Amino acid sequence: MSAAVTVENVHKVYNKVPVVNDLSFTIEPGEMFGLLGPNGAGKSTTIRMLTTLTKPTSGSIKIAGYDVQYQPIQVKQCIGVVLQQVSVDNDLTVWENMEFHGRLHHIPNRERQERIKQWLNYVELGDRQDSLVKTLSGGMKRRLQIARALLHQPDILFLDEPTVGLDPQTRRRLWEIIKDLNRQGMTMLLTTHYMDEVEYLCDRIGIMDGGKLIELGTLNQFREKHGEGLVMKQIGDRWEYKFFSDIAEANTYLEQQPDKTGLMVRPSNLEDIFVELTGRQLD
Repeated sequence: MSAAVTVENVHKVYNKVPVVNDLSFTIEPGEMFGLLGPNGAGKSTTIRMLTTLTKPTSGSIKIAGYDVQYQPIQVKQCIGVVLQQVSVDNDLTVWENMEFHGRLHHIPNRERQERIKQWLNYVELGDRQDSLVKTLSGGMKRRLQIARALLHQPDILFLDEPTVGLDPQTRRRLWEIIKDLNRQGMTMLLTTHYMDEVEYLCDRIGIMDGGKLIELGTLNQFREKHGEGLVMKQIGDRWEYKFFSDIAEANTYLEQQPDKTGLMVRPSNLEDIFVELTGRQLD
């Protein structure tokens, strides 16, 4: 089976400034792939290229076997997109937003009505179908965006910071919806600033910085490579981190220190590794 997403040696240059630099990766069918990077790393530009909104300067991108530059209509039929910005129409009802999207995709009337009911019930908005979108909470609007993105039955779903600005309870509910869709076989690419979101949802992770992919693998592979144990040392109002292959080695190091003041041992996590690789926090 061919890859769901194939990115090969992609460059994107704006005003002679490289924004994406020789980017290559694949996403397998049914995989949940997380794309991380600090602001300015090239994530948003990458998403725009993957979803046909921006053409790469050079290189090749294929979605479900279709080339984004030469077969954009076929690509759009294969993908659903949930953007960080709320993109549903506030002056229409929940149902009207779905109806409009379904007509844009030329879904026959009877089938369209059935699918709208199906997906609104799936995201727990069936009882709000006649409500104006402007009356919905932020979490409800995001669930509506997911339902709308699924209406034309895409093979691949792009989620660009889908839970930003939402309260913890709403974020967790969206996680369960996303995870359930993935369990049903949907391929997904997720960008987010929440490390716990990536740890919970993603099979593999790509980390970008300066327009390049600087690390690619699973969380376990990252921890095996960079260290599963961590010694933290408080210096003033900040912490210094020292990685060790495992917790036992980190504890041995701690025991050897004559002054253990401000020292603490714990398992490493994705955020530790991200900061180690990029030298700064996501936000």
